[in-house]
Amino acid sequence: MAITGSGSLAISFFVFVISAAFLPKGAAETLTVEGQNLATDNVTVIEGEMATISCRVRNNDDSVIQLLNPNRQTIYFKDVRPLKDSRFQLVNFSDNELRVSLSNVSLSDEGRYVCQLYTDPPQEAYADITVLVPPGSPIIESREDVVSEGNETELTCTAIGGKPAAYIRWMKGEEELTGETTVEETYDRMFTVTSRVRFSVTKEDDGMPVDCIIDHPAVKDLLAQRHLEVLYKPEVKIVVTYPEGLTREGDNLDLTCIAEGKPHPHQINWLRVDEDVPPHAVVTGSDLYIENLNKSYNGTYRCVASNAVGEAYVDYILYVHDSRAGEGAPQKIDHAVIGGVVAVVMFAILCALIVLGRYFARHKGTYFTHEAKGADDAADADTAIINAEGGHNNTDEKKEYYI
Repeated sequence: MAITGSGSLAISFFVFVISAAFLPKGAAETLTVEGQNLATDNVTVIEGEMATISCRVRNNDDSVIQLLNPNRQTIYFKDVRPLKDSRFQLVNFSDNELRVSLSNVSLSDEGRYVCQLYTDPPQEAYADITVLVPPGSPIIESREDVVSEGNETELTCTAIGGKPAAYIRWMKGEEELTGETTVEETYDRMFTVTSRVRFSVTKEDDGMPVDCIIDHPAVKDLLAQRHLEVLYKPEVKIVVTYPEGLTREGDNLDLTCIAEGKPHPHQINWLRVDEDVPPHAVVTGSDLYIENLNKSYNGTYRCVASNAVGEAYVDYILYVHDSRAGEGAPQKIDHAVIGGVVAVVMFAILCALIVLGRYFARHKGTYFTHEAKGADDAADADTAIINAEGGHNNTDEKKEYYI
């Protein structure tokens, strides 16, 4: 019986496939390494996207190239597609390359694809397709919706259906938290990851965002967020509405108690520590008003606020001064001014006395009597006596002139 050219090619192809099927896997890998003229690459692709497999030949001597799927079914023989799966499309065919694309990749397409080269002996190279499956949107849950300050809360975050297993991180505001993670593999080679985090809360955590962040090679920016709701006891402060300065006898006192908490304080009370509140004191809501103060009202006045979480208080110490307390302060300033003026005057007088004293000291004994006239011009003492007018006879008429 005569065999046509196409029939001969089919028989050759059948013989090659059978021989390759029974070739040990290790031997095929060895041939790939030794041949060094057939090459391909592993492919990682996200589910639903497109993968491309390239079978490349160096120094090809017109040998035939074909591509097999993980079940060793022929996808392409040269530029012909025997496999009836339209998702496979020929991208390029030449003596040196067979390139095929696979669209809408699914998890069932994962596996080892085989590039075969018709040589003697035949050569094979392997392209492993890895399919990444992004997990679903994370689900974050809290053990309780509302937590009181000082207590511990627990949050759970679950990422379902990813491949490979996702990695979960926790952030509370700018602070990273450490969680406990469990990984469960499902029947379809997918993974479910659950992470739990526990921490104590303070009133500053009220409204704070807590993020469950999913790290996965198939997806970015995947997270779930929950805001904490924290209950806390009141914070209390007292504001003195009147008076602005010292509290004196006869003055009025007006105090306002300001309390904030979550929930809002449902009760605000005024009391006097260890004593009764003055009988004519008036309490209106959060205000305490006492008129006509006297020293018997001295003491500690306390504002107490409470809500469902607890209570808190703050104290105001009242000390009633004399009615004229603090009024001497301006008089001290007047005395100081007067004292300064007196000091300046005394200093001026002292300076004048010093100047006069120095002047008289410098002119001490500078005066002339009548008998001394002409003595200054005498050549000696005898001549001075002779030149003196009147000599000793004029002693009774002596006059003195002071300058």
